[in-house]
Amino acid sequence: MNSKTKILTFLLPTLAISALIPLAVNAQTKLNNQSKVFINGIGAVKVGMTVSQATRAAGTRLVQSGVDTSGGSCFYVKPEGSLNDVAFMVTKGRISRIDVFKNSRVATVKGARVGDTEARIKSLYPGQIQVTRHKYTNGHYLIFVPKDQADKNFRLVFETDGDRVTQFRSGKMPEVQWVEGCA
Repeated sequence: MNSKTKILTFLLPTLAISALIPLAVNAQTKLNNQSKVFINGIGAVKVGMTVSQATRAAGTRLVQSGVDTSGGSCFYVKPEGSLNDVAFMVTKGRISRIDVFKNSRVATVKGARVGDTEARIKSLYPGQIQVTRHKYTNGHYLIFVPKDQADKNFRLVFETDGDRVTQFRSGKMPEVQWVEGCA
């Protein structure tokens, strides 16, 4: 076997594998029901991204949801397709929070999800949950306050009916604390 054949024998499989890696990475990063919510994002979508950056990171188109009555200063975008229980708040042209609604299978990195009891949320985040009364119901806001200084401007907010989580959101302050979203 001459040196050119040896090089080709080594190089061709390497090139074939390296061509497949971007496809595998894309398949893993596409936003779906298994994507995990963390204090400043979900999956590859991070708070602070523009909508076009978030669209690329999500691997799916993000489309405006509802009517923008704020003149463009605050609105929501949602992933196109089957992930209709997640929405991204956009303020000042950037993703500022992630909302997860009823009937969602999406969970936080720690495993918290819609339908969990207040006790479960407190057990997942021991010593880091502040409890306040819900503004409109007999439920509560269970607010995860991070200990890490790098995350001091972010929160996870779980809304409950007094027993179980009905929806939750993550993102930066003050937007993550806005009870009525963009309203």
